[in-house]
Amino acid sequence: MSGLRLMAVHAHPDDESSKGAATMARYSAEGHEVLVVTLTGGERGDILNPAMDVPGIRERMSEVRQEEMAEAARILGVRHQWLGFVDSGLPEGDPKPPLPEGCFAAIPLDEPVRRLVQSVREFRPHVMTTYDENGGYPHPDHIRCHEVSVAAYEAAADPDFHPELGEPWAVNKLYYSHGFIRKRLELFREEYERRGEPFPMEQWLNKWRTERGDIMGRVTTQITCGDYFPKRDDALRAHATQIDPNGSFFAVPLDIQQKVWPTEEFELAKTRVSTVLPETDLFAGIEDGQGK
Repeated sequence: MSGLRLMAVHAHPDDESSKGAATMARYSAEGHEVLVVTLTGGERGDILNPAMDVPGIRERMSEVRQEEMAEAARILGVRHQWLGFVDSGLPEGDPKPPLPEGCFAAIPLDEPVRRLVQSVREFRPHVMTTYDENGGYPHPDHIRCHEVSVAAYEAAADPDFHPELGEPWAVNKLYYSHGFIRKRLELFREEYERRGEPFPMEQWLNKWRTERGDIMGRVTTQITCGDYFPKRDDALRAHATQIDPNGSFFAVPLDIQQKVWPTEEFELAKTRVSTVLPETDLFAGIEDGQGK
């Protein structure tokens, strides 16, 4: 099938390249339309790549992150839209400080929902992806991204919800993307043990809080996309202020990843079509061109 539409809703620039990027690159290459909607500008992001911590970068962080996002979208072959809200930052401390006034996670929910509904009605996606109720990790913008996305999924189909925003559009399926999966790292470690080599993420895996369980139990859908891992990594590196090319994202070589775990994982959260679980396609159950 081709000609279907996928909308991926993310909190910050760089999130799209670390969560479901290879899946988007695959669907784009197969002829589907893919739109990434980024809710905030990432203005409060730290510089996490030492090579980019140079004079002039912090002073123009907003512009730099726009440039990085444009390059990542080009690499993945996707369209991109900014929704224009202000990054909330990641509050730290005990107790945590209040959120900055006017930031995305502090403003009323209605405004971002209306803006996303307008985007949905304009693009008319068959599938949306976003984060789960924990935000993937508990960043206030990620949690708010979940809240906005779920509300917009419902509201976009409601003819009584702000009709001035466009004709109602019922998105067929809503997914949560899941990337932090303990089983994946365990299988990588087993492959290193088989090769007689030290596992470069051993310390990271040992710090994993096992009492939280493994999110793999929630996964309903695995997309085979190992051939697009190089594009995913190139898109990640395009976010040069946020991604250290010597960091943990790239610790396991691509050939091991493609051999041991060549998929990306999603959870079917809501659907308006019939499908059979587990799935291997986000568009499963949607007829080619349905709703055009």
